[in-house]
Amino acid sequence: MGQSSSRRRRRRTPSSPLPPSSSSPSPPPPPEPEQAALPSPSSSPQESPEMSPPRPDKSTDPFLFPETKSSVLPDPSKFFAPHLLSNPLPTNSFFQNFVLNNGDQPEYIHPYLIRSSQSALTLCYPSNFSSPSFTHQIFSADITITGLSRLEPAAHIISSFNDLSVTIDIPGSNLRFFLVRGCPFVTCSMNSKVEVTISTIHEILECCSQYNQTKYIIKLNNNQTWLLYASSPINLTHNTSTITSVSSFSGLIRIALLPNPDPKCEAILHRFSSCYPISGEAVFARPFSVEYKWEKKGWGNLLMLAHPLHLKLLSDTDCTVTVLEGLKYRSIDGDLVGVVGDSWVLRNDPIAVTWHSIEGINEESFPKIIQALNKDVEALDPKAIATNTESYFQGKLIARAARLALIAEEVCCFDVIPGIRSFLIDTIEPWLNGSLEGNAFLYESKWGGIVTKQSSSDTGADFGFGIYHHHHSQIGYFIYGIAVLAKIDSVWGRKYKRQVYSLVGDYMNLGRREGSHYPKLRCFDLWKLHSWEGGLTESADGRNQESTSEAVNAYYAAALMGLVYGDPNLVAIGSTLSAMEILSAQTWWHVREDPENSVYTQEFRKNNRVVGVLWANKRDSGMRFAPPEWRERRVGIQLLPLLPISEALFSDLQFVKELVEWTEPALRRDGVEDAWKGFVYALEGLYDQEGALEKIRSLNGYEEGNSETNLLWWIHSRDDLGEETDRARKLCWSRHYTH
Repeated sequence: MGQSSSRRRRRRTPSSPLPPSSSSPSPPPPPEPEQAALPSPSSSPQESPEMSPPRPDKSTDPFLFPETKSSVLPDPSKFFAPHLLSNPLPTNSFFQNFVLNNGDQPEYIHPYLIRSSQSALTLCYPSNFSSPSFTHQIFSADITITGLSRLEPAAHIISSFNDLSVTIDIPGSNLRFFLVRGCPFVTCSMNSKVEVTISTIHEILECCSQYNQTKYIIKLNNNQTWLLYASSPINLTHNTSTITSVSSFSGLIRIALLPNPDPKCEAILHRFSSCYPISGEAVFARPFSVEYKWEKKGWGNLLMLAHPLHLKLLSDTDCTVTVLEGLKYRSIDGDLVGVVGDSWVLRNDPIAVTWHSIEGINEESFPKIIQALNKDVEALDPKAIATNTESYFQGKLIARAARLALIAEEVCCFDVIPGIRSFLIDTIEPWLNGSLEGNAFLYESKWGGIVTKQSSSDTGADFGFGIYHHHHSQIGYFIYGIAVLAKIDSVWGRKYKRQVYSLVGDYMNLGRREGSHYPKLRCFDLWKLHSWEGGLTESADGRNQESTSEAVNAYYAAALMGLVYGDPNLVAIGSTLSAMEILSAQTWWHVREDPENSVYTQEFRKNNRVVGVLWANKRDSGMRFAPPEWRERRVGIQLLPLLPISEALFSDLQFVKELVEWTEPALRRDGVEDAWKGFVYALEGLYDQEGALEKIRSLNGYEEGNSETNLLWWIHSRDDLGEETDRARKLCWSRHYTH
């Protein structure tokens, strides 16, 4: 570090003196962990099992932006059962491919790739292909289940869905499939007699029965062995590629791949074959904790599979579970390990959600920052940004200006805040009151959510906002700016509170009851524990997300909004999702050299330190806006926007050094933009303040959501945090709750 950690610090917090024009209230105390309820931060007044009763405050009554009819959204009635159509529908779900176009693209429902097509369901235990540029799972039709029917093949129907499960009905064949994430068995129910056919693209070497024809062992010529269990005897016969029931059957069939030939592995699956899940919910009961609750049938204990992040967070003090290391399935996400227990509690370490830098700024650096601050504030021009009314572009510039206000508080330069306040009002209000020329936030009821005027008729407008592409990251920029504006102008904040809660509810709603305007957690995947941004776009590779840091910003901004509105439940849920998004980024987006701390192959690790775009079935070194060789952009898109919480996202200094060293050769490429160099230098500043500062001084441009002021703030708020254990303590959420 360039200076001693003993230097004098001046920390600015929300309770610090503010400009005379502000009357922002002090933030509330944190909720007691044992009693913390996490209600939906949307404006819906309905209760749910995981929500506390709404406050009588009329300012949080439901608000809807003006309604519009979108011409670009698909019709959900083709695939969803009629009773589901009256409520908002998921637009970034783990089963999204099942309800788009023909509904016949596979989805990864761990541990199987599953495809529904032509009145049949196909299971694949995917193999993994890895190269220096990408790694992906390969689909093959290992096992296809069909119920013979005289009816023409028809599209499947989604009859129910939850956080951890989806139920698919096959019309005409009386087959119902319970697809529960992390279940080693796929369960099929037949309420009336059906002639069952099981086919495969491989050769069937053996299909032998056990236990009075209630268990079959199916061996294929690709070295796979599948186990089939039936609730009552079923007489099966087979030829080279097809297994057929001799007579019709009613009851339950469960099918699982045997992941290895060890007899102990088969014994585990056999032991737990009689208990099956039909649905699963994820419940927030306490901050930084989520509980999985499965609805199960049959008898005995429930066997499920956990991915590496589950195993890291699984709390044996809050639930009774047994980890079975002897049962492992391979996965692109790392080994899936058997866990026995009817419910899990996943507990994450707290993180800091602060307005300002965690360690404060060296007062000797104030003049340098203030000089840049005055220049950046002087350049704010609401008329200039009105020439580009794209929601993503405007949101980033709004958040950039909001950063200037918070930095001004830290360096005690309060005289620039009124100008920033005016800019924020001029740029935010038109979006909230519908006066923006050329664009506006609108509500569409077909799927249930906010779209923009431009994107409601053009799938490419506003980066796909109208088909629900990356809503969390786009709206998150607005929420950050709104939170800061409401902090420095509480009168304005109260005036627009209903609109603001509706806006954040689009991606942060926790309710799924009648009357809710938005689906539950539109973008956040409660099984993978991170967000998806692909929206209503079909892809053989499944859902995807590029920028984890923009996802973190979305939930972090919501937590800040909770602070300013005195809503500790919103603080808690925003902080919890931020923490989980950060840990997921560190697990799957950050590619470490050490094989013990990485889920990736040596070939992929050797060439990558960060993933470009992460898909459910693929990890790609390329990006949507740059080739893999432009490593500085890969780093930047996983760091922007640069915020106090960015320190938690990149808390592993050893990895940060590896990442910067991996990126540096790309900075010597002709045509590298200074805008993206700035993010690499910001990371370098985590361990070499003076070296990074010298490089930042040489920059001639900044990414549109970043600024010279923000980079100087970042570098001058560095401190020697000491050993990693002490670093973790200093990044703790509870210690900084009132910042």
